[in-house]
Amino acid sequence: MNRNCRWGNECLIIAIAASIVVGIVAGILTITGIIATTPAFLWVLFGIAVVYLLTAFILSSLNNFETSYRSRRLIGTFIAGILGTILFSVILLGITFPATSALGAIFVGLLLASFSLIITTTACLVLGEYTD
Repeated sequence: MNRNCRWGNECLIIAIAASIVVGIVAGILTITGIIATTPAFLWVLFGIAVVYLLTAFILSSLNNFETSYRSRRLIGTFIAGILGTILFSVILLGITFPATSALGAIFVGLLLASFSLIITTTACLVLGEYTD
């Protein structure tokens, strides 16, 4: 474990910026019809997010420890990504949008931004940048 946080807030800032870029690119590619979201893809993202959520709850109940302010911000961002992925995948599964719909592209962009937020904040946690 890294006892001295080398980066400070940079890992979280990079994670959020990368997620925003992924969401914008995904929205543009969806509205132009280059990529399409299938129900199987949405179910896979939903399942991954649920597994991450269950893992986070189990690990937080097993570990009774104090966290720093930076760790709480990172974990809050991580949980926001999980809940966003679950929410937007359920919305896209429940409502059928035309392939090049602007609203559908916005939801796909938000879904992939939330999912990439899970991945990037997990990378920050694994790298140990936010441990005290």
